[in-house]
Amino acid sequence: MVSSPVRTQLISPLTSGALRWGTIVLPNSALFGTDGIRGQAGEVLTAPLALQIGYWAGQVLKSASSTIAPVILGQDSRNSSNMLAMALSAGLTAAGLDVWDLGLCPTPMVAHLTHHCGAIGGIMISASHNPPEDNGIKFFNPDGTKLATALQQQIESALRGQTEFISAVSGNHWGQHYHRSDLVSHYIEALQTPLTSQTSQPLAGMRVVLDLAWGSATRLSAEVFQALGAETICLHDRPDGNQINVNCGSTHLGLLKAAVQDHSAEIGFAFDGDADRVLAVDSQGRTVDGDYILYLWGQQLLRSGQLPGNTIVSTVMSNLGFERAWNKQGGQLIRAAVGDQYVHAEMIRHGAQLGGEQSGHILCPSYSVSGDGLLTALHLACLVQRSGCTLAELVDQSFQTYPQLLKNVRVEDRDRRLNWQSCDAVQTAIEQAEADMGDRGRILVRASGTEPVIRVMVEAETEALVSYWTEQLVAIVQAHLA
Repeated sequence: MVSSPVRTQLISPLTSGALRWGTIVLPNSALFGTDGIRGQAGEVLTAPLALQIGYWAGQVLKSASSTIAPVILGQDSRNSSNMLAMALSAGLTAAGLDVWDLGLCPTPMVAHLTHHCGAIGGIMISASHNPPEDNGIKFFNPDGTKLATALQQQIESALRGQTEFISAVSGNHWGQHYHRSDLVSHYIEALQTPLTSQTSQPLAGMRVVLDLAWGSATRLSAEVFQALGAETICLHDRPDGNQINVNCGSTHLGLLKAAVQDHSAEIGFAFDGDADRVLAVDSQGRTVDGDYILYLWGQQLLRSGQLPGNTIVSTVMSNLGFERAWNKQGGQLIRAAVGDQYVHAEMIRHGAQLGGEQSGHILCPSYSVSGDGLLTALHLACLVQRSGCTLAELVDQSFQTYPQLLKNVRVEDRDRRLNWQSCDAVQTAIEQAEADMGDRGRILVRASGTEPVIRVMVEAETEALVSYWTEQLVAIVQAHLA
């Protein structure tokens, strides 16, 4: 427990490459990654560490705000989420902040309610699409956007004993913990209202299959789709911390594809563990990824005059077929680094109102302050319903993707993984591949920000080119980095 807010020193370097602070082990490398803090529960993310994170996050949030307000807290279904939630809450209340606990909920609900309830910040406990043994802690600014990097760095500096804070807690002024399931209705209303201006059931007659991945989407998704008139068939529809994301959800579409065809459904949706992203499946069992969602939603927004500059922001992973088809319509596609925070930054810089990732993390500020898988699924379903076509027909009318292959090479050594660009053999292989393909394709090699892997992606006009250069590059990465 934290007995006072005074500075605590790091002591005794460990042979394992970590530094021990009391009962807490912190890695020498940065604790915050591209999407908050993430790691294996019980190894990286422990209750003592979560308590300290809560305490120092509370101090940092107070120092950055002119008022004292509650923190919105949510979690996914992982077995470790309750443990981390209680520890975080203890730290936050010790820092003098009230905690409004939503319990099991999608990450976008935390972002939405943080913004609309005047909270000092928001915290979501989830490792998104990662396996059950992992967990994570995501932070949000008062406006519902991801916590500013500078504030993340302040939290980490305080955890490492490198920053002193003067506590605002005096006497018996401790924060309180409140269960606020009553706030869920505000989020549901925000999802439904933009879609029900003309009819209360815009999805009437549509049969939809939902893969809820045993995670956060199990709480609301079927209820919201049914309220808008859809008939729903649900897979993996109970919260289960042992099975979250296991052979299901947005990273494993096989069962959803089979269910869509078995039930003669018009469309299927698969969410990840915390429901901030979604992928779709059409009636033919084909994957409709974030590129197609951006293209179809972009067309709708363009027709209604809601797409400034005809601009969509995607990432370096987006397919060349999507980019060239959008350019033919007079649109502009801007590519950002992988990660919703980078997409969001480019959207702000260019005044864009639609952006997202191939993985199904879609941002549309007109309707949400964050990427929201459930919101995206509802808008795509309504778009299909209004079009008078099936999703399969809309996909056929959109664009042909270039063959694209992504392979992950596991590289446990973090320094070697993050500094892969200094490897001459890898750089030479990339240059050879780019020279061979010319404008017929492209290559992307990058270190994951959330997993110990280097991702190798090759995209080209033909499967033969893709297969050949993927094999060559993967072999070089494995030989020199893995």
